[in-house]
Amino acid sequence: MNATASLSEILAQVQDVEVRFGGSAVLERVSLTVRRGEIVTLIGPNGSGKSTLVRTLLGLIRPDRGRVFIHPGIRIGYMPQRLQVDPVLPLSVRRFLTLGVRATLPQVLTALEEVGAAHVVDRPIQDVSGGELQRVLLARALLREPDLLVLDEPVQGVDVNGQHELYELISRIRTQRGCGILMVSHDLHLVMAATDHVVCLNRHVCCAGRPETVSRDPAYLALFGPTVARGLAFYQHRHDHLHGPDGILRPAAARPHQRGHSHDG
Repeated sequence: MNATASLSEILAQVQDVEVRFGGSAVLERVSLTVRRGEIVTLIGPNGSGKSTLVRTLLGLIRPDRGRVFIHPGIRIGYMPQRLQVDPVLPLSVRRFLTLGVRATLPQVLTALEEVGAAHVVDRPIQDVSGGELQRVLLARALLREPDLLVLDEPVQGVDVNGQHELYELISRIRTQRGCGILMVSHDLHLVMAATDHVVCLNRHVCCAGRPETVSRDPAYLALFGPTVARGLAFYQHRHDHLHGPDGILRPAAARPHQRGHSHDG
């Protein structure tokens, strides 16, 4: 691929970005690139600057130093880390999905079907489960027909079984839509099978690369500890069951060429 073609594939990029709040450095010389068709996962402990970096990339925070690039004309779909809804506000899932978004009912249903949540379309948003809510938020981001999908802790409030199903769904969305995805997480071993590139952040970039490479990097081990590292070695998830949006496991018909579970450590 020539340099021009490679540049055209870049959807978003920050280069040597620094952000300071009240004189204290929150981000120090951070660089990150998201290309079309690529899943990039940003990991790091609480307070490492992950949300600040995302807000800087989206243009919500002006960096004190460095460069932010968004490919002209691209559409961005954003899935927030959490949603607060007034418990007395009568708001159905269908109505929620059209707030601030021009979408017809067929488009809403198509998006919900894509994320496996069509059954909640007429349910009050306050009554859906944690896993269903994350799928609804993902559907809302997809209604923008995004070139770049930004997911801030997309499995927040979902049990571990539902988390694996959501990560597999995100991977399918990338394959089917060809969009780029920037995903924020705090847990590398859960996203290993669903990401192409990992950036480990602790105000600066500690390490970056393929997930299997990052998992062995001394900087990653120093940040998260050897116990976490031993638990993440090449987690693979077998599809001999299905995880419903409610987190309940249900048997699935056997399919050829399945990947097996491997929990090394």
